Amino acid sequence: MNDNRRMRSPLPGAAQALPVISVTTHGVALKASDIPKVSSSWTLSDHVGHWKVRWGIGRMNYRVEPGLYALGSPGSRSPVVVTANYRLTFDVLRRAIAGHDVWILALDTRGVNVWCAAGKGTFGTDELVRRIAFTELGKIVSHRRLILPQLGGPGIAAHEVKKRSGFGVLYGPVRAEDLPRFLAAGLKADDGMRRVTFTTAERLVLVPMELVPALRGSVPLLIILWLLGGWGWWGYSMDAFRTNALNLMTAYLGALATGVFFTPLLLPSLPGRAFSVKGTLAGLIWALLFIFLISRSAPGSFPSRAWEGAVWLLALPSISAFLAMNFTGSSTITSLSGVKKEFRYAVPLQMAGVGAGLILWFAGHFLQGSL
Repeated sequence: MNDNRRMRSPLPGAAQALPVISVTTHGVALKASDIPKVSSSWTLSDHVGHWKVRWGIGRMNYRVEPGLYALGSPGSRSPVVVTANYRLTFDVLRRAIAGHDVWILALDTRGVNVWCAAGKGTFGTDELVRRIAFTELGKIVSHRRLILPQLGGPGIAAHEVKKRSGFGVLYGPVRAEDLPRFLAAGLKADDGMRRVTFTTAERLVLVPMELVPALRGSVPLLIILWLLGGWGWWGYSMDAFRTNALNLMTAYLGALATGVFFTPLLLPSLPGRAFSVKGTLAGLIWALLFIFLISRSAPGSFPSRAWEGAVWLLALPSISAFLAMNFTGSSTITSLSGVKKEFRYAVPLQMAGVGAGLILWFAGHFLQGSL
């Protein structure tokens, strides 16, 4: 007995009857009703679950069981669409092809989306061939054609799939929403279906996934900055605490927001190709703005403000650049080799910038009196 018939789909609307299809596996008559059926509609639970993973809540556990699913009432000639078992990807697919009778083959990508899983190898040739065998797909459909998402291409060797399973690979459109047009056009994609976009809306929808981990990891640092605010060569002062603690925390949170929000927002407008360069330039703008704001709120002598300005100009662009580089994993305009190269030269510079800024800050507050 194959593993799909033992499986229970976690998706709403799975327990619905399907017509009998003439299939025999290992001498046992197989009905289409043995294969989990999924609905193209999203429930309230689906919407809540999608919102949670967008904000990094339960992200790595948001998955469906790998295997074969039925959407509508597919038969032996119905198309087979291959996807990842990341539930958000799976749900977007099933909603996009509402009204069609389709088999959906979910590969075990360990709950990772198609594009990232293809880069890591889990949306790959071996897993696809294995899943075809486990589901005995060749006995369920009469054709030998699989429709794969275009972004899954880096992980699949089509000639190996054909050689080892007998199934040919046909790449569908980049976006699931274009699948109905692709199917209606006789499995042919136009230029628009092949084009990868990265619009403002597409960038901003990814921001929460970067923002939440950054904020979570910043809590210990914010506590340290809050405690350090009142200390200096004078000992501990509540007046200094009210000024310096607020300045330190505001400076850092502004750099964080610049790296994880404003850099993605302004991505096409910022000069340079490397995210580290774009993040540095955005952080420099924030540093200059912050220097202007604190000079207006607490005017001091020019040398004093110049020293403090050097702290912010060194540290804040470095912080925003480092955080901006995390967005490379969400971007469609980077490559693995390019990212590795960028991290090798950029991270040491960023560490040096933050370190120099900290040294200047401590020197000013504990050795020279006040920045």
